[in-house]
Amino acid sequence: MEIVTDMPADVSNAFDIAFWFADTALNENEYLQPQKLQRLLFIAQSYYCIVQKGRKLMPAVFVADETGPMEPNVYMAFSRGRPDIDAEIFLPYEVEEFLSDIWRWFGHMPIERLDTITKETSAFKNALKRGPRAEMTLKEMGVSFLENCEAPAASQVTSQKVLRTQSGKPVQVKAWVPGAKKMRL
Repeated sequence: MEIVTDMPADVSNAFDIAFWFADTALNENEYLQPQKLQRLLFIAQSYYCIVQKGRKLMPAVFVADETGPMEPNVYMAFSRGRPDIDAEIFLPYEVEEFLSDIWRWFGHMPIERLDTITKETSAFKNALKRGPRAEMTLKEMGVSFLENCEAPAASQVTSQKVLRTQSGKPVQVKAWVPGAKKMRL
C-alpha cells in the first residue's frame, strides 16, 4: 500500500483530539494519564493515515522521546492538568466514529501495553536512532503500523461499514458538503 501524505488535516488542531480522548475517559470514569494520552494520539494519527489513505487526522508533530512517542505541544499544555483553552466540541462525524473505534480498541489498555505497541513501530525506533526528540513523518508512522506485529491490523480496529446500493454493489459514502460541487441545469 502506498501512502501519500501531502493532504491537509481533517481536524484543525491536535488539542481537539486530545480533549476528545480526555472527555471520553472522564465520561467512562477512567483516569487518562499524560503518557496514555500521548500514545493514543500517536496511534490515532497513524491508523487514520492508513484508513484514510494518507490523510492526516490532525496537524501534529510526533517526536521520539525516551518514554515513547509524543506530541510535545500537547504534552506541555497538559503537563499541569487540562489546559484552559477553547477546543472544538463537535468534530466531524467520520472523525468521531474513527476516534470511538480507537478508544474502543486501545482506550482501556494499560499504558505498558500501549508502550509496547508504539515503541515497536519502525517510525519510533528509527527516530530514536536519529536522536532525542527526532521527528517522525506521517508516512513513517502509517507504514510502521502496517508492519508492526504488536499492533492489530487497521481493518480490525476500525468499524468501517460497507454500505450497498439497492442492487448490492458496495459504495463509499461521504458526508455531503453544501456548495462543494455545483450541479449544471
